[in-house]
Amino acid sequence: MTKHKIFALPVRVYFHDTDAGGVVYHGSYVNFMERARTEWLREGYGYSNAALMKEFGSVFVVRSMKIDYLKPALLDDMLAVTAQIKDIGRSRITLLQTVQRGEELLTEAEVHLVCVSLESFKPVSVPEVLRTQLKD
Repeated sequence: MTKHKIFALPVRVYFHDTDAGGVVYHGSYVNFMERARTEWLREGYGYSNAALMKEFGSVFVVRSMKIDYLKPALLDDMLAVTAQIKDIGRSRITLLQTVQRGEELLTEAEVHLVCVSLESFKPVSVPEVLRTQLKD
């Protein structure tokens, strides 16, 4: 698969994440993954989204996402939401993300991010200082 390290963020399922039956609503998984990507970038590489915007005038946006829902998460579950680099291009990063309950895989996704200019929202190169860290 990939040699890059796996980042995991613990997430508790709250009532607002679920439907009336206590099952996690499908859109909540996208929110969980967004949080994990944000913390992966911050904790793993030292950049918040705000810092990227301020220092480089760029930000990562989701271009596409393929999600497979395998098993449901439930109210009050403790989950691990992961992020791992699959591939890095000039202006894009492909991440593999999962949602797990213990050893049980609940959801998996492939997320394609593009680094864009805040001025034009057109693709720009991933800042070199960050690209170097991401490739390690």
